Amino acid sequence: MTVRSIFNAQDLRTEFESADISHHFIPLIWKFVIKNPNCDWDEIPNLPSAAYSILHSKFRTFTSTVHSVIESNDGVTTKLLIKLQNGAFVEAVIMRYDTRLGKYGGEPRPGGVRSTLCVSSQVGCKMGCKFCATGSMGFKNNLSSGEIVEQLVHASQLSNIRNVVFMGMGEPLNNYNALVEAIRVMLGSPFQLSPKRVTVSTVGVIHAINKLQKDLPGLNLAVSLHAPVQDIRCHIMPAARAFPLEKLMAALHVYQQNSQQKIFIEYIMLDGVNDEEQHAHQLSELLETFQVVVNLIPFNPIGSLSQFQTSSDEKVLKFQKILREVYNIRTTVRRQMGQDISGACGQLVVSLPDKKSAGNVGALTDIEDLHLY
Repeated sequence: MTVRSIFNAQDLRTEFESADISHHFIPLIWKFVIKNPNCDWDEIPNLPSAAYSILHSKFRTFTSTVHSVIESNDGVTTKLLIKLQNGAFVEAVIMRYDTRLGKYGGEPRPGGVRSTLCVSSQVGCKMGCKFCATGSMGFKNNLSSGEIVEQLVHASQLSNIRNVVFMGMGEPLNNYNALVEAIRVMLGSPFQLSPKRVTVSTVGVIHAINKLQKDLPGLNLAVSLHAPVQDIRCHIMPAARAFPLEKLMAALHVYQQNSQQKIFIEYIMLDGVNDEEQHAHQLSELLETFQVVVNLIPFNPIGSLSQFQTSSDEKVLKFQKILREVYNIRTTVRRQMGQDISGACGQLVVSLPDKKSAGNVGALTDIEDLHLY
């Protein structure tokens, strides 16, 4: 029988409303569960008697469990394999950034380690991006809002999570209602995340982009663009056929006008496909009227699934130089975190733990640092 997570906010509110129980008890319940993950409902103090009855009969503290925790060799990245109540698995990845190292290494500065959590919104993905391991799984099912929030709760037992990015398994905007409900929980008590520290990534689901700014003002939008022209996008991202580039850019114009915020542009570097100098010029011209941060992502190999090669460092740096110096577009290169545990961008695909060797990744740029530019 399917049970409901205590972090399914709407379900809990509905049950409490029907029993005439105040909503102000809900964050108190969540706070207790977070601090006491193995608690029994009767251990939560000072609830109305009707609340205990509802909790016992209709909810569980967690509907998911942490199946395994895998650490990268350098200790920077932790991948959680999480088992859902339907037997399916999703992955969430904790990425740690040491602000004391300075933005580019160099002289130490005051600060400490802060953590960003990459969460999944679906089991598998229907977008079918050819460079992404998750796409090879196909689409299995959407996560409930509670299952999304539980990833944050599980990760919080291991690290103090400062930022949440919806860049894990799935297309977040294809699970729109659960996404919005989960983020609203994360922004409220007891989690109290700031909207500017929550980022939703999308391949460009146009109708949902139009809704997102109204439903969740102030959070960050990241767009997986990955090519400056529609033909290349359709080649490497089959779902792009449903989201023509011209219409996507028009939707982003409206989004930016309404939000007055930078948009993050994700661009994976595929050797000989989208990484030539002409592509850099085309991308810059496409983005010239926007306030953006372009994040160049060196392709992470996905074994026998891959038909692509990683762009050389020289090509990546040349591409970045054109965007920065010719067009004055803020451009960063994403450091490759968690490759040794298949926790890097594009590598999330459910599998049993398989640790491999890897070297240190050094000082890293967190997504919240990009707001400074």
